[in-house]
Amino acid sequence: MENYPLPARTLVAEMATKAAADPARAVAYQGAPGANSHLAALGYDPACIPLPCFAFEDAIDAVRDGKAERAIIPIENSLHGRVADMHFLLPESGLHIVDEYFLRIRHCLMAVDATPPKSALSHPQALGQCRHYLRERGIQPVSYADTAGAAALIAETRLPGEAAIAPYLAAEIYGLRLVAENIEDSDDNMTRFLVLAREPHAPAANGPLMTTFLFQVKNVPAALYKAMGGFATNGVNMTKLESYQRGASFAATEFYCDIEGTPDDPTVARALEELKFHTKWVRVLGTYRQARPRTGE
Repeated sequence: MENYPLPARTLVAEMATKAAADPARAVAYQGAPGANSHLAALGYDPACIPLPCFAFEDAIDAVRDGKAERAIIPIENSLHGRVADMHFLLPESGLHIVDEYFLRIRHCLMAVDATPPKSALSHPQALGQCRHYLRERGIQPVSYADTAGAAALIAETRLPGEAAIAPYLAAEIYGLRLVAENIEDSDDNMTRFLVLAREPHAPAANGPLMTTFLFQVKNVPAALYKAMGGFATNGVNMTKLESYQRGASFAATEFYCDIEGTPDDPTVARALEELKFHTKWVRVLGTYRQARPRTGE
């Protein structure tokens, strides 16, 4: 908790106390109070008790240790792609993906007073998503670990001319003045969150379902082509496929994959069976409802 700026610490302590009293309602998230993940938790489940955690690992541990029933974790952003480290943390967490949630990201510039800002403190992704706005106004971007944490720090230091970029909720929480709203360079800025739990949940039967899994291809020619063949021949729609390297050998490529359907569907079952034949291993992370149609995106 000492890692948070002082104005956030009291709030974090209060929220942790509430979560400890009713962990079945608690939803862990990474960031200070007022972060986009805080908004995502409330948007996903308005009745939940948001539990702020300093790092992604802390949010995962909160669920694993029974301090929270679920965690809501950003996995990708429409402008800046995947969230760093999550492809490594997910398989190591031992948790299951039980749902997804999409949050429209709206950035606000906030400060302690009406002095024109000379600098803006925020997470690198938020700074990148507002770079045109900042450049046009000669505002110097300054990187910080967390958007809402940046707002808390500005509220703590109270230096004129220094501002933060964070969600509107952070301004309300820390008593900051909103200098400008919706300063993001693109109006289609969307972040996809995954909801994690200790045990898999039976997804709602009404509407399309998604399945997420990881696999590692064999180090042979055309390995990925062969591995993907079963999805094409069985007509399984693959909505996401990303590669990443684990370790320093650069020889073992792992893939993160989202598909429509469930392993109980005959077509998906056949595709996964063929995938296993052409890979070293396959690990299903979860099956859950599709919160947003992929067709036409």
